[in-house]
Amino acid sequence: MTKQLISFIKELYETNEFIPLHAPTFTGNEQQYVAQTINSTFVSSVGKFVDNFEAHIESYTATAKAVATVNGTAALHAALYMAGVKANDIVITQALTFVATCNALHHMGAQPAFVDVSPISLGLCPKALELFLDEYAVLTETGPVHKATKQRIKAVVPMHTFGHPVELDELVAVCEKWKICLVEDAAESLGSFYKGQHTGTFGDYGAISFNGNKIITTGGGGMVLCKTLDAGKHTKHVTTTAKVPHPYEFYHDEAGFNYRMPNLNAALGCAQMESLPAFIENKRSLASLYSDFFNGSDYKFFTEPPYAKSNYWLNAIICPDQQSREKLLQETNLNGVMTRPIWQLMHRLAMFKNALRGDLSYSEFIEGHLINIPSSPIKSLGRV
Repeated sequence: MTKQLISFIKELYETNEFIPLHAPTFTGNEQQYVAQTINSTFVSSVGKFVDNFEAHIESYTATAKAVATVNGTAALHAALYMAGVKANDIVITQALTFVATCNALHHMGAQPAFVDVSPISLGLCPKALELFLDEYAVLTETGPVHKATKQRIKAVVPMHTFGHPVELDELVAVCEKWKICLVEDAAESLGSFYKGQHTGTFGDYGAISFNGNKIITTGGGGMVLCKTLDAGKHTKHVTTTAKVPHPYEFYHDEAGFNYRMPNLNAALGCAQMESLPAFIENKRSLASLYSDFFNGSDYKFFTEPPYAKSNYWLNAIICPDQQSREKLLQETNLNGVMTRPIWQLMHRLAMFKNALRGDLSYSEFIEGHLINIPSSPIKSLGRV
């Protein structure tokens, strides 16, 4: 399988050079828009492209208000802050995630609690969430608290792993029953839809990333998706140092964050948004080719859940055993085809080893069996 896969990928990308996991694609107005910001001298946090980029995201995701930030971690931090998460609160999330999810919690003084992921989505499992709450929480008039420690359980943060939407109807129902805020880590899922509705718009807030390896990039950058205009206005205020507008006076009415996205980055984002539909169509075609390639083999290509239309940000395969996984990782990377294992589970990291957690059996299985394979859009498939 390994040799066939290497040959297949090199034929797809029509190269014998190194093939990265996910490279940015610039085929539109990126240079033109960036040049405009330089010519205008408005390259920092003020300029038309910041407003335009937020408007693009609002239109595409059908969210009430989008607020640009300097990166995805800042977007998630701001979303959690706006959701009312405070020091010593417990926030339930998945152990199978990128470390930024937990870093945002850590730097707020909140504590993660880990539950398992679903075989359907690779994201937070609603059944595992319900089981965890039933065992460890009690619902009070002001919301759930941990039975033993009496800490407030304030929020649930599912991540749409590799762009595949989690089971949102079920998660929303659990959060409503337990009176818990839902904050979606949609860092990887721009362009992914759950039953026709964009990810990041079901919870109280959502957070998107535009890192260099995401489906569109601003070099670095993020966006907070807000459910209401009022929430969006406050999020914009608090992420721009909470400065009260005035022609020349500096007055700040709360302790805010300097999370502003530079106009230079937003210009890149505006151009990338113009290409996003083509990127998604191309990446879905690539996923279909991978699915056909692995059909009938011992390697399972992970496909979108039946309720979703995924952006297929990173393609993933589940290997039959850990030995075959290690062999595939070693031989592909030695032959110039970048593959990588999924992240180490968060409770294995020193910072979070003592965090509360439920049964993580499926997360542990995926940790030992999953590999990501090259997922950049392919020129030969057209539309980019």
